[in-house]
Parts: sequence; structure tokens; C-alpha cells
Amino acid sequence: MKVVIKIGTSTLTHATGQLNIRRIELLVKVMSDLKNAGHSLVLVSSGAIGMGVGKLSLGARPSDMPTKQAAAAVGQCELMYIYDKLFSDYHHVVAQILLTGDDLKDDSRRRNFENTMSRLLELGTLPIINENDTIATEEIAVGDNDRLGAIVACAIGAELLILLSDIDGLYTADPHTDPSARLISRVEAITPEIQALAGGKGSGLAVGGMGTKLKAAQMTEAHGIDMIIANGQKPELLYDIMDGKDVGTRFIGKR
Repeated sequence: MKVVIKIGTSTLTHATGQLNIRRIELLVKVMSDLKNAGHSLVLVSSGAIGMGVGKLSLGARPSDMPTKQAAAAVGQCELMYIYDKLFSDYHHVVAQILLTGDDLKDDSRRRNFENTMSRLLELGTLPIINENDTIATEEIAVGDNDRLGAIVACAIGAELLILLSDIDGLYTADPHTDPSARLISRVEAITPEIQALAGGKGSGLAVGGMGTKLKAAQMTEAHGIDMIIANGQKPELLYDIMDGKDVGTRFIGKR
């Protein structure tokens, strides 16, 4: 199975911005095992700015563009070093791809990206994709990695997109404030009622929220790709997902 897995900043890092070592080590171990089982995996990884914030001891996500881009430059280097080191321990080769919105809007550049991805997967590598925050401004930004994950899944013809987040899935209400909130395990279509369930932003180091995830689901739904929101604090849930068990919220692609 060809699967795109997106992991968010709040899952990769502690609230301090420093790397959550135990979690990323478990994520890499599980993904390596799934690759060994014959699955083609692509990782869309947030965390460059968050890790840069931690490494530069900034204390909080910067609000000005130059400092964001500086933090991304520092953090992306650290992020890829860690992924390369950890995946190498399980004998898997990683490849880094950094994208901007322009790369995906321009037909020629998008085609080059698709061709490169196809060859990387044929060669058995594990592509790791992030937005090129070092040069992306509002005019050329993809916007968030939930959307980027959906774009990548559609571009490579994936069968499944998994968004690993800091929440178990889509609820009938905000589970942090409403004890009666129920997890919705299956969504057949993105209706106005479903859209109304989206809350606000995520953590202070992150960009996305449930709204960005529903937009990603709309994209995958239109391309016949299922999408699952699951809790990234438990990377071992990927085993259950790949075994077809009910985990998180599954959005059904139109077929």
C-alpha cells in the first residue's frame, strides 16, 4: 500500500520546542517495520520552525517572517539529521524534498516533483517532505502541512493519507471542554455539519487545527483517497491502521 503519513509539530516536540525523543524514535521504528512489510511510505513532517525555536532558545514561535525563516533553516537541518540517523539504524534511506506553493502550482515544476517522487519510491527510499519555510512567504506558501500532505497524496496516487495529530480524531464537540463529546469514527462526506465541528488553531508552536484537516479531507475525498486523523502520541497505532482496524476518524474518498 502507498501511504502518506503527516506528523505535526506538537507531536514531534515538547511544549518547550525541544524534540520528543521517545516519540520520534518509536515513530521511526514503526514506519521502518511497515516498510519492511512491503508498504511504500512518504513522511510529511512539520517541526522545522518548532525545532529551530528550541535550538535557538527563542522561547516561543516568532511572529516576524525573517525570524521564522531563520528558525526553519536551523530546525530543518536538525530535523533531517535526526531522521537520517534514526532510519539508517533500520537500514532505510531517506530523501529530503522541500516545496513551496509555486512548485505545486506550476505545471512543469509539479510534474518534475511527481516524477522525482515516483523514482524515489521505485528506488525504495522514504521521502521526507516539508514546506520550504526558509524561502516561503505568504504569497508562495502552501499554508500548512495538512494541506501539503493531501497534495502529496493526490500527486503520487496514494491509497491513504494519515494525519498524526495531538487529538484522537474528529469529535462531536471540543473534548477538552465538553465531557460528552463523542469521537466520530467514520465520515462519508464533508457536509456543512461536519465543517461546523472544526475548532481553532493547535498549539503555540504549530500552525494547523481541525479546520485545516477538514480541508485536506476534502481534497483526498475528491481524489478517491481515504484520510485518517489519529493520535500521534501513539505511533504504534499505525499498525492497527494498516491492519484495517478502526482508529481515529476515517474520511472516505469518493470512488
